[in-house]
Amino acid sequence: MSLDEHTSDSAPLFSDDSEAEGPNGPDAQQHPEEEASGVSRVRAVLIVLTLCYINLLNYMDRFTVAGVLPDIEQYFGIDDGNSGLLQTVFICSYMFLAPFFGYLGDRYNRKYIMSAGILFWSSVTLASSYTPKEHFWALLLTRGLVGVGEASYSTIAPTIIADLYIKEKRTNMLSLFYFAIPVGSGLGYIVGSQVSSATKDWHSALRVTPGLGLVAVVLLLFVVQEPKRGAVEARSDMHQTSWLTDLRELSRNCSFILSTLGFTAVAFVTGSLALWAPTFLYRAAVFTGQKPPCVDEAQCSSSDSLIFGIITVITGLLGVASGVQVSRQLRKKTARADPLVCAAGLLLSAPFLYLAIVCAQTSTVATYVSYQSSASTELHLEE
Repeated sequence: MSLDEHTSDSAPLFSDDSEAEGPNGPDAQQHPEEEASGVSRVRAVLIVLTLCYINLLNYMDRFTVAGVLPDIEQYFGIDDGNSGLLQTVFICSYMFLAPFFGYLGDRYNRKYIMSAGILFWSSVTLASSYTPKEHFWALLLTRGLVGVGEASYSTIAPTIIADLYIKEKRTNMLSLFYFAIPVGSGLGYIVGSQVSSATKDWHSALRVTPGLGLVAVVLLLFVVQEPKRGAVEARSDMHQTSWLTDLRELSRNCSFILSTLGFTAVAFVTGSLALWAPTFLYRAAVFTGQKPPCVDEAQCSSSDSLIFGIITVITGLLGVASGVQVSRQLRKKTARADPLVCAAGLLLSAPFLYLAIVCAQTSTVATYVSYQSSASTELHLEE
């Protein structure tokens, strides 16, 4: 990847006047990040806040479906295998297209790529809310297309923050950006379940984020200013390389490979848990006789999705914040602080997750407590 100034945008159609501003532009101050990136301090903060809002919306949209999954199964008359495909097609499209959008983000205007992606997934999500009962395949298709749009944002947004700040400031801003993951996920369960409950129609839950997505596009176009790529920490020995060369170098980085494999294992657990946990808790309550099953055209109980969403928000905030602080203190003693904190958090979460599953047959309260303990420790990894 190149850090050369003249290769930051290779096509005039995708260029941005703001990126061409040098350190002597109207917003330049004494701050090195400002001078290098060409973005003022105030504008940089507004950019980060905008990206945080969109990241929150990104995850909120992703987990709205999980919040109303029992209603979707009842509406289409499908089993767990088919409903699980909703997550599978999303993950597959997201996984395969994320590198492609990362490639585009390194070469073209990131603001416009993200704007197009958000507009696309907002439109597709809105369209999915009108899927007729006889065409479950159409809902699967739209969920796969949502993955396309979300991949265009998640792979690019952190690079803009990295081009605005260095060192401790960058760490703090990226931490703020990733705080939106558990908060947005929890809001997805909460908003999805409560909107569905209020309107007596799960389709309405899918019509919330598209409107907020349009707001996100407006903010991107009018607030976000494309910073100069890599200028805040440009080095004279950096030179342009090909995509294959970058991949070859990454494949030789053992820390990168092991971290990627570790996070893949975490995503395997959290991805399945995120989709099935509210449904699992609801069925456990039905099994113990605490709630009636949803049959015929009756609305399924949404309280489990609501409680699960609240727990996700609280434990996410506590887990990420504590993980950052513990890692920061431990870094004074060892350079391996970050992986050690991640490993400790995951190891501590495993027994609590097991208890949450076992206790579901006898006590819903014990299940929630065990899950909350598991989530708090596991979300140390998100920092």
